Amino acid sequence: MTASLQAKHPDAAASAALPAASETQWPDQVYDVLKAAGISQMSYVPDAGHTTLIRRFSADPEVITNVLTTEEEGIAIAAGSWLGGKRSVVLMQSSGVGNCINMLSLPVQARFPLLVLVTMRGEWAEFNPWQVPMGQATEASLRAIGLSVLRAETGADLVDTVAQAAAMAFDADQQIAVLIGQRLLGKKKW
Repeated sequence: MTASLQAKHPDAAASAALPAASETQWPDQVYDVLKAAGISQMSYVPDAGHTTLIRRFSADPEVITNVLTTEEEGIAIAAGSWLGGKRSVVLMQSSGVGNCINMLSLPVQARFPLLVLVTMRGEWAEFNPWQVPMGQATEASLRAIGLSVLRAETGADLVDTVAQAAAMAFDADQQIAVLIGQRLLGKKKW
């Protein structure tokens, strides 16, 4: 930004240094999209990338939340939710995809709607080498078992992608995984 522009618009210089609102508000916007899609059950294994969604759904008296011991339990809960007339979302990390690959055949073969949001690991700025193999295999593994895979790298794309994924899952009985790029989540700090 030039000095003359900064002098005329001092707030512009400050806002240029901050991330765009859509990049910091996407978790709340995704929550709103999921609520609008009729989600009334949410299952998860605790994950820093899903912190806001976990917090928002846990505080919502209209939503049943399930803390899982393994991600595959979430797939079974999603199927049971649908049979009970409810809509569900499963939140997991890419490493969890490997834990539930067999269970994913249930919604695929039975044609139950499934919506899974997957925070990616093993990609941009990964510090843990144990996360890399499953991070690299996540998309191919999901496609091989029969899920449709959508991916988002920006907050705005994620909000739109989740809205479309929910429509595909619940209006067309599809099994959809939305991959949330690690760059969007930010570098892990331990």
